[in-house]
Amino acid sequence: MGSAIGAVLPLALGVALSPIPIIAVVLMLATPRAGVNGTSFLLGWLIGLSVVGTIVLLLSGGSDGSAPARWVDVVSLLLGVALIVLAGLQWRRRPRSGTAALPGWMASIDRFSPLTSAGLGLALSAANPKNLLITVGAAAAIAETGMSPGGQAVTLGLFVLLGTLGPAVPPAIYLGLGARSQRILGRLRGWMAAHNTAILCVLLAVIGLKLVGDGISALVG
Repeated sequence: MGSAIGAVLPLALGVALSPIPIIAVVLMLATPRAGVNGTSFLLGWLIGLSVVGTIVLLLSGGSDGSAPARWVDVVSLLLGVALIVLAGLQWRRRPRSGTAALPGWMASIDRFSPLTSAGLGLALSAANPKNLLITVGAAAAIAETGMSPGGQAVTLGLFVLLGTLGPAVPPAIYLGLGARSQRILGRLRGWMAAHNTAILCVLLAVIGLKLVGDGISALVG
């Protein structure tokens, strides 16, 4: 299990440091429904990561503790290549000056209901291309170990929890500092927005290279 945990740690970090979800949570915490909407978002986020990871484990053929299907290694390699290509595209589309524009839906966050917030968390974790690719890669890495179903479930659970740390930081600051948290959260939002593209490109490139390396090693080993 130790090797599997080591394999998914950097992938979980890549999910946890997603700028857009963190900015979305910060904006939610400045609304009248701060507490309930922030909690709903995190719940949707947890469900999204868990569902995607579980589906990949079930399809891998290794969920019963047997050796995973060979295509899992191919998927890992292809996912790595896709992440590297995505990093290149993100960098080419970066704004030449100033801060990249944030998604238009962020302007309506103050009108979100708890259900809408949960749906947003689900979408940003399970449907966002970057997080989807990384989560599939993490589940594939877990499947490659051929661990027992219990070991795979524990490792996937750890990945999900670690991948939630980023979006969970703003609510923790909010609960801990109350009204005083707004200045800190405002600075966090500004920094994440200003460096959104750079953060994404570095994460995508590093994780993509890792998946490519893991896929090649498994296929030729």
